[in-house]
Amino acid sequence: MTTIEQMQQELQELKEKSNLRKLPAITHEGRNVIVDGQRMLNLSSNDYLGLANDRKLRQEFRETLTTETFLPTSSSSRLLTGNFSIYDRLEQQLADDFGTEAALTFNSGYHANTGILPAVSNTHTLILADKLVHASLIDGIRLSAAKCIRYRHNEYNQLERLLQVNHSEYERIIVVTESIFSMDGDEADLRELVRLKKQYPNVLLYVDEAHAFGVRGQRGLGCAEEQDCINDIDFLVGTFGKALASAGAYIVCRKVIREYLINKMRTFIFTTALPPVTVQWTSFMLERLAGFWQRREALRFLSNQLREALKNKGYDCPSTSHIVPLITGESCVAIRKAEELQRKGFYALPVRPPTVPEGTSRIRFSLTAEIRESEMEKLINEISKDEKPV
Repeated sequence: MTTIEQMQQELQELKEKSNLRKLPAITHEGRNVIVDGQRMLNLSSNDYLGLANDRKLRQEFRETLTTETFLPTSSSSRLLTGNFSIYDRLEQQLADDFGTEAALTFNSGYHANTGILPAVSNTHTLILADKLVHASLIDGIRLSAAKCIRYRHNEYNQLERLLQVNHSEYERIIVVTESIFSMDGDEADLRELVRLKKQYPNVLLYVDEAHAFGVRGQRGLGCAEEQDCINDIDFLVGTFGKALASAGAYIVCRKVIREYLINKMRTFIFTTALPPVTVQWTSFMLERLAGFWQRREALRFLSNQLREALKNKGYDCPSTSHIVPLITGESCVAIRKAEELQRKGFYALPVRPPTVPEGTSRIRFSLTAEIRESEMEKLINEISKDEKPV
C-alpha cells in the first residue's frame, strides 16, 4: 500500500467513526453565521465578550491610525528588526495591570505553550500535568526533555502524593494546568495549587488562562485575579484571540523568566513577530478591559441559565463557566444533535475524539455576552425537547 493509499484509508476510517473533519464555508454577519444558505446564531465562537462585532470600538481604533502608523507586518523576528515600540508598550501595560515584574508577548497561545515548556525544562525536570490540559500544552510537554506524569483531572490529593514522592528526585517540578478547561468548562482551584507548590522550593506553577482572560476577575484579568494569586504563579499565560477579540498571547512573570525565554524559547526566537497594527489593537482593547464588566456579568447570567437547564434535563454538566458541554457520548449522536440545533437556527458544533476522550463526544456551547435572553430561552426550549439522556 502506498503512502497516499494509507492516507485515504485513514480518512475513510475517520469518516466511518463520524470523526472526519472538514473546513466549513462560513459567512460572518455580526453575531450570526451563514452556512449553506442558512443564517444561525453563532454558539461556537471564542468571542466571549462579543467585542469582535463591536463596530464602535473598531471605528474608534481606526481613527487612531495614520498611513505611517498602520503597519500590517513586522517583517522580522523581534530579536532582529521586528521589535517595534508598541510591543514594549503592550508588555509594560500587561505588567502594570497584573502587578508583575515583567511580561512577554507571543504570536499565539499555541506558540506560547509549545515554546515555554521546552525552554524551561530539561532531563532533570518533571512535569505534572492535569489529565485534561489543552493539546497545545500536551505538545509543549512532548517537545520538552522533561519526564511527564498526568494526574487525574483536578485530583489534588493525587498531585500532592506525586509531589511528595518526586520532589527530591528532580531539579525542578512544573505543575501544569488550565484555569478554565476548554472542553468541560470547569476550573482549577488555583489557591490549592499554590498551596501545594509552596511546600517545595523546586516546584513551579504554570497556568493557562486562555479561556478566563477577559472573562473572570473584577478587571477581567482571569481566574488568578479572581482567586487573588497572580504573583504566586510562576508562568501565568493567556491569549488575546478570545475574549479580547485580537490575536496573540502573553506571559506575565518575573524579569528573570522573561529574559530566559527571550534567549531560550524557540517559538519566540525563530518567528516573524505579529503585525504592529495587531499589537496596537490589543493595547487599545487592553486599556478598556476593566470597563467591560457589564459584558462579563451578562455572560455569567447566560451561562448560569444554560448550565441549570442541562442539569435539570439530566445531562452531566461539569461546567462552571461560559463553556458549557452537552455530553452525548457517541460521535454520531453529537453530530445528529448538532444538525438538529442548526436546523433550529443555532450554530452549535460537535466535538469528537481525539479532541475529547472516546465516549465523551459533545456539543460544546461557547457562549458570548451578545446572546439575548430570548435566544437563550429558545435554545433551552429546544434542549428540553430532547430525549432524556441515558
